[in-house]
Amino acid sequence: MKTLHLLSVCALLALGRPGNAAEAVLRVGHFPNITHAQALAAHNFSRQGKGWFEERLGAGTKIEWFVYNAGPSAMEAIFAQSIDLTYVGPGPALNAYTKSNGAEVRLIAGSANGGAALVVQPDQNLKAPADFRGKKIATPQLGNTQDISCRAWLMAGGLKITQLGGDAQVLPTQNPDQLSLFQQKRVDAVWTVEPWVSRLERESGGKILVDERDVATTVLVSSVKFLGANREVAKKFAEAHAALTDWMLKNPDEAQKMIKAELLEETKSDMAPDLIAQSWKRIVFTSEIPRASVESFMQNSMKTGFIKTAPDLSKLFDKP
Repeated sequence: MKTLHLLSVCALLALGRPGNAAEAVLRVGHFPNITHAQALAAHNFSRQGKGWFEERLGAGTKIEWFVYNAGPSAMEAIFAQSIDLTYVGPGPALNAYTKSNGAEVRLIAGSANGGAALVVQPDQNLKAPADFRGKKIATPQLGNTQDISCRAWLMAGGLKITQLGGDAQVLPTQNPDQLSLFQQKRVDAVWTVEPWVSRLERESGGKILVDERDVATTVLVSSVKFLGANREVAKKFAEAHAALTDWMLKNPDEAQKMIKAELLEETKSDMAPDLIAQSWKRIVFTSEIPRASVESFMQNSMKTGFIKTAPDLSKLFDKP
């Protein structure tokens, strides 16, 4: 997977001319998860030469797509100015905003709510946080949205959890590896996102204990530098994102076929259509900025020690 790359001369020239959509090269990140469905569909449109964003941003616009395993890696790329926009969970977005004192990241749209869950082994009597004492729980990456949700849930149940251990062991593990570890019973539970939630259910008999249906799972963020120099382009991108969200809601079968094809390209794993359909039912796709959910998530980030003091969120939300 591509994570970081040198700025091309073309990108430098394009981004140096504010608002010039005709010659813009936009570098956009996302993850190979169904909770990033708009990005998967758009990436597939680009792959077919029918670019959804390209057509709506103006002739000559080029989208360069970059795929990450989880949010912290994508935010590192924002900091390194290797990408301009990314689909990401609210946790890493908040962490990046706080780490940079509000200077690097802006949340410009919502993308998906729900589609994340805590899945437990079928033969274990795990029903409450206290039952996880001495247990191992896999999450996608240290400090990512599900990692923070997992730690906050365990701590709210009275367990002492540190980044290195505690009463239960939270193990940051890439999504594809979580499935095999769960099947081998080397972890007791996994807190992850679709399609991995459904795969853990279907392929390993996993049982859902916590279903985060009302929690923001994916948002769209921009680097401050890109937004400042190319606000009109960012506005058109956000509008195209909203239009794509509407298209997906009206054409779920076609959207799911594109997502299936894109996931095959990105992960080399072919997912059954009914698996994607099952995942789809747990997710609410929206372009509305999830302020309340992000503010609630900030409290979890503070409880788990990823954010030390409450930041002023007034600059985080910026709809272009």
